[in-house]
Amino acid sequence: MYPFVKQIKEELSQLADESIALNSQRFFKTGPGDYGEGDLFLGIRVPVLRKLIPQYKNTTLEQILELLKSPYHEERLFALFLLVGQFSKGSAEERKQRYHAYLGHTKYINNWDLVDTSAEHIVGAYLMARDRSPLYQLVRSKDLWERRIAVLATFYFIKRNEYQDTLQIAELLLNDSEDLIHKAVGWMLREIGKRNLKAEESFLRQHYQQMPRTMLRYAIEKFEEKKRQNYLYGRIPLGE
Repeated sequence: MYPFVKQIKEELSQLADESIALNSQRFFKTGPGDYGEGDLFLGIRVPVLRKLIPQYKNTTLEQILELLKSPYHEERLFALFLLVGQFSKGSAEERKQRYHAYLGHTKYINNWDLVDTSAEHIVGAYLMARDRSPLYQLVRSKDLWERRIAVLATFYFIKRNEYQDTLQIAELLLNDSEDLIHKAVGWMLREIGKRNLKAEESFLRQHYQQMPRTMLRYAIEKFEEKKRQNYLYGRIPLGE
C-alpha cells in the first residue's frame, strides 16, 4: 500500500461513526439480493469527506485508483472526489488519463451516489467535444452501474443545452429492468424539461405509455397537476 493511501485510510478511520454506518447500510440497500449487497461503510457524511479534498488533492492517479478499490464505500467515494477534482483542473493529457482510468475501474463505481457524483464530471465532460460512442457501449452493458454512468454522463450535455444523446439513451433504456435506471432516466428527462419543455414532451408523447411508471413519475414530477395526471392516466394523445 502506498504510504499516502495508508494515511488517507487512517484519517478516514478516525472519522468513522458506527451509527452512521448502520444507517448507510440500510439506506444503500446492502442486504442479500439488494443492489448494494455486501457494501461496507465507515459511517462518514459527505460534507466531512469533501472538507478533506484540499488536503489530498495532489494524490497520484495510482494512489487514487488503489483507494478506489477499497471495500469501504466512503473510501471509494473519496477517491472519486479526488479524481473529479484532478480531472477538472488537469491538462488535456491528465484529463485523458483520468477518463480512461475511470472507465477502466467501473467495477468499483458500484452504487448510485458513486456514479452520480462522478459520471457527469468525468465521462460527460471528456466526451462533450468528442465521439460519444462510448456512452452507447456503456448503455448496452449488463452491469447496472455502467448503464447508469451512461445516463448520468449526459447531464453534462443537458446543462449545455444538448439533449439528443440523453433522449437516444432514454429510448434504449425504456425496457430496462432496474428501478435505479428508471429513476435516472426520468431524472434526466425532467432536467431536459427544465430547459426545454418542448423537447421533453416530444419524447414523452411518443413513449410515455410504455415507460416504466417510476421513470414517468420522475420525468413529469414538476408538471402542473392536471397535466401530470393526464400523463399518469394515459389521456395525452401519442405522437403529438
